Amino acid sequence: QLQAFGGGLVQAGGSLRLSCTASGRTFGRYNMAWFRQDPGKEREFVAAFWRNRSFTSDVDSVKGRFTISIDNAKNTMYLQMNNMKPDDTAVYYCAVETGGRMILSSVKNPSAYNAWGQGTLVTVSS
Repeated sequence: QLQAFGGGLVQAGGSLRLSCTASGRTFGRYNMAWFRQDPGKEREFVAAFWRNRSFTSDVDSVKGRFTISIDNAKNTMYLQMNNMKPDDTAVYYCAVETGGRMILSSVKNPSAYNAWGQGTLVTVSS
């Protein structure tokens, strides 16, 4: 079971760090990712670990501001978000692909992940 937390209200320009914990799973064994979703919009890829390599969205709105990391000792995945903007407002989800068969081209595809956390709301005020 995945659980994402750390969301909240932050002013534009501020920072926030989201956490995702997994019960019954060892994060380092799986492909895992962060996505975000605005109401009425499709779920958007933010960052991922694929075969222990990190990837961050190359969309200009995210690139260079978000960093994904893992603390294997705590079995926790993080998303550090800096210089936040009102457009970052969304529900953020962590996800895991446990089969180990994900190919690189599927990293950004939400359908490639088979386990999801409940989401944590991030609101950035202008």
